[in-house]
Amino acid sequence: MKALVGVKRVLDYAIKVRVNETKTGVALKGLKMSMNPFDEIAVEEAIQMREKGKISEVIAISIGDKQYDMQIYLFEYQFTHYL
Repeated sequence: MKALVGVKRVLDYAIKVRVNETKTGVALKGLKMSMNPFDEIAVEEAIQMREKGKISEVIAISIGDKQYDMQIYLFEYQFTHYL
């Protein structure tokens, strides 16, 4: 069996969120993005399940534009020592 884990790119939890100039949303320019902390927990749990032999493979998926590629790359870098 395989585990499919969704990984979402969100604003870093330590950053103060600001409203954009037109007051229609959040100002994202120049702000640090990171993996959703709850997704990190899900990835860690999937890796633990793999280590226990309950699953054979952990697959991370993220849907979005090219910027999401970096999030998957960071996922691979962060969890490579487990895989």
